[in-house]
Amino acid sequence: MKSSKELTKILDLLKARYPAEPEFHQAVAEVLTSIWPFVRSNPKYQAARIVERLIEPERAILFRVAWMDRHGAVQVNRGYRVQMNSAIGPYKGGLRFHPTVTLGTLKFLAFEQVLKNALTTLPLGGAKGGSDFDPKGKSEEEVMRFCQAFMSELHRHLGDDVDVPGGDIGVGTREIGYLFGQYRRLTTEFSGSFTGKGLYWGGSRIREEATGYGLIYFVEEMLRTRGNSINKKVIAISGSGNVAQYAAERAIAVGAKVITLSDSDGFIHDPDGVNEEKLAFVKELKNIRRGRIKEFAQKFKCDYHPGKRPWGVKCQIALPCATQNELDGRDADSLLRHGCICVAEGANMPCTHDAISTFVDRRILFGPGKAANAGGVSVGGLEMTQNSMGLQWTRDDVDRRLREIMRAIHSQCVRFGEQKGFVNYVVGANIAGFRKVAEAMLEQGVV
Repeated sequence: MKSSKELTKILDLLKARYPAEPEFHQAVAEVLTSIWPFVRSNPKYQAARIVERLIEPERAILFRVAWMDRHGAVQVNRGYRVQMNSAIGPYKGGLRFHPTVTLGTLKFLAFEQVLKNALTTLPLGGAKGGSDFDPKGKSEEEVMRFCQAFMSELHRHLGDDVDVPGGDIGVGTREIGYLFGQYRRLTTEFSGSFTGKGLYWGGSRIREEATGYGLIYFVEEMLRTRGNSINKKVIAISGSGNVAQYAAERAIAVGAKVITLSDSDGFIHDPDGVNEEKLAFVKELKNIRRGRIKEFAQKFKCDYHPGKRPWGVKCQIALPCATQNELDGRDADSLLRHGCICVAEGANMPCTHDAISTFVDRRILFGPGKAANAGGVSVGGLEMTQNSMGLQWTRDDVDRRLREIMRAIHSQCVRFGEQKGFVNYVVGANIAGFRKVAEAMLEQGVV
């Protein structure tokens, strides 16, 4: 039977093999540490080396993307697709266009995606892809040219039963449109090989709202385990993009008060709460004008804190929805001092290991991203189902199914994470996701 020394050996080997990928190391260590007792109690996983196979991508594709900007100059970016695991279904995961994208970042996201997708109850493998291209400041024509150049290479690795990308940071409906258009042009087929499409050409209702709405649905389930509700709770949210916007929208709709939003420059603190009018301003500011969140403070006369994160304000619920490692151990201590009883991750791995340990040790409600923010990929999976059936469900149909999936994810976390009256959602989510993928890998042999 393997010991903790052998777990250390696995992690050390991973670091030696991929020395410049700290986020990947962090994600793998967090998962393996929490599931190790479960792995040790199941020798069949050890004999088949499931863990060692799970942390290696089935395929990692790196390619050049050459395109011409509006000045006629040739630009060169890197494109990636990490196809991590397909044991329970075709690869599924978003594309991210951002200057910080590296292979290591995408491997961490793809690894998380495998377990997240397994939790959704849908038959989806895990992948992630993208480029170091930055859509900000680019013209419509430049974005289109880049997307077409990117897809000219990636299309050969995709298909509705092979790999189905969706959107992520820097990739919205506009980018998906250009990517799908080039894919259709090159393959001469109209298929469900992308999610996040426009409603008029195969997209699903609620897709844009899905991650934020699903986050609130998961928070409601967590609070319900303690006889509590989200109504009248004070919520601090980081970020001001898609996830933050729709988490705020849904929270406001069920009677909560959202008091913070942020971007990379700082955060706003509105003690009166962000209402529907103010949220509409944020959507116009961020989605259309691409402005900065400080303009919210100027318009609505509230405090703006440049260069800071919103974890020092008094709140009962905290929803980190911006980016990875944005909430550390000191932030966690600050939140607890100010009365926070629930934290749920809207972004991917926004809490550091120290922060997570603090929340778990203090036994507050903590929803890890692979469970709490699974609403986006869940509706992506529902979009795939609608495409295969040649149907488009109503908004109420999709919302109802999203609620059911988030409830099922929560139930799995409780089943595998209950520890003497306390639900450790980190352990529960990791074991539930791992077990499903591991069993499929065992049954399919050494491949």
